[in-house]
Amino acid sequence: MQLASIRIITHDVERLSAFYERVTQRAATRPAPVFAEIRTDRATLAIGDVTTVAMLGDAAVAPARASGVVIEFEVDDVDEEFARLDLDPAAVGLAAATMPWGNRSAVVRDPDGNLVNLFARPV
Repeated sequence: MQLASIRIITHDVERLSAFYERVTQRAATRPAPVFAEIRTDRATLAIGDVTTVAMLGDAAVAPARASGVVIEFEVDDVDEEFARLDLDPAAVGLAAATMPWGNRSAVVRDPDGNLVNLFARPV
């Protein structure tokens, strides 16, 4: 079995896709207006409109709610990537800092409020 992707559910596929295209510096593929994918060498991030999970009824996930999930991107230089994104201060959860376990991390929120960790492992 292989993990295929992680999908974020949103009310605004275009807005969220644009944010993650900016983060990854990769273009999303959009096979349908309600769905986008950003593929990297190691993982795929899918972005789906709420209608893509509507058939689940009450069991469907709801967008823009803290869910206990952190979307993580390993980068070469956390400080450089954090500066490149030039985010609104309200979107910053943690400016670039070295964690007690050695990783360098910056934690931000995407337009829907999901936590995004940009991190580099210790060298």
